[in-house]
Amino acid sequence: MKELVELIAKSLVDNPDKVQVSQLDGAQSSIIELKVAPDDVGKVIGRQGRTAQAIRVILGAAGMKLKKRYTLELVESRKVESPEK
Repeated sequence: MKELVELIAKSLVDNPDKVQVSQLDGAQSSIIELKVAPDDVGKVIGRQGRTAQAIRVILGAAGMKLKKRYTLELVESRKVESPEK
């Protein structure tokens, strides 16, 4: 499932090398954390959250087959700005 989210995210963003996906497994559910470059967060979320919601729907459908619940979390990484001199 982690690979599926990674494939979808890499195809959406401008910086596919900055995509990081981690999976935290539980007994009946798993949390999939997705990190992208700060400039690409809007592309993954989409207008009014539609793209992120679509990814969650795909995870839910695939999880039904595996009898497991998957939750997608978008982890926001802050832009690191150099201090002004």
